[in-house]
Amino acid sequence: METTQAARIRELNDQCRTALGIGARVVQTEGINALPSRTQSKIREAVETFKAFTKDNDPHGEHDCAIIEVEGERVIWKIDYYDPTFTMHSEDAADPSITRRVLTIMLASEY
Repeated sequence: METTQAARIRELNDQCRTALGIGARVVQTEGINALPSRTQSKIREAVETFKAFTKDNDPHGEHDCAIIEVEGERVIWKIDYYDPTFTMHSEDAADPSITRRVLTIMLASEY
């Protein structure tokens, strides 16, 4: 049975991811930044449009992480939750008044 908290976290995560950067900071690692700009754009689009969530890759139903492949590159994207000062993890990822999201996009080899 799904919790209301998980549903709220998923809603906020989807908003952050599908409107890349709305409600979150977006960070690309050096490996992503080193790719051609066209490939970077395709990766960002793949993150924004990702819908292949399953019980195996999203066991908590929060849409907070996935592995994708774009132009032969294995890419991981993940969302972390911080307090408003970005100094520690948020106490409640379902509460946007006390949570700041960071969406990180990286090559799988950088994880």
